[in-house]
Amino acid sequence: MFSLFKNKIEEIYNPVIGKIIPLKEINDGVFSEKLMGEGFAIRPKNGVIFAPIEGTVTSIFPTKHAISIETRSGLEVLLHIGLDTVELNGEGFNILVKEGSKISKNTQLAEVSLSVLREKNKRNTIMVVFPEARGKVVDIKYGEFEANKTIGEVKE
Repeated sequence: MFSLFKNKIEEIYNPVIGKIIPLKEINDGVFSEKLMGEGFAIRPKNGVIFAPIEGTVTSIFPTKHAISIETRSGLEVLLHIGLDTVELNGEGFNILVKEGSKISKNTQLAEVSLSVLREKNKRNTIMVVFPEARGKVVDIKYGEFEANKTIGEVKE
C-alpha cells in the first residue's frame, strides 16, 4: 500500500493555546542554538498544557518545569515550561501526570500559573525539543493554534 506519510515517525501536537515560533526566536542560547535539540516554542495564552506527542512520561523534573516523554518509536521529547523557571522550585506549577503515565494529545500534563511566572519575572515561553532527533526532520507549522491540533511531524 502506497502512503504519502511513509517516512513519518511521529505526529506533533500543539500543547497549549498560543503562537508557535521557531526556537531561534527564543532569547536563550541553550534553546535558540538548538543545544537541546531540534524543536519549536510556544508563546502561551493560558497555562493549560497538553501532551505534544503520544507516548509515555519518562521523567518529571523535581522543580516541575520540565517533563520528558518517550514515544513508541523510541523518540525522546522534552517539554520545558518557561525560561529560568527551575529557580521557582515548583511554585506556580501543578503536574497532572506521573512517571510511567501513557499519554495522548488529549492528556493534560500540567497547569501553570502564568500570573506567578509574571510576578517572578520569568518568561512563560514553552519549548518542545527532540534531543535525539539528529538525522531526522522535525517539520513544524508556525502561527497561532489551538491546543491539541496537529502542527507537524517528525520524519526520517
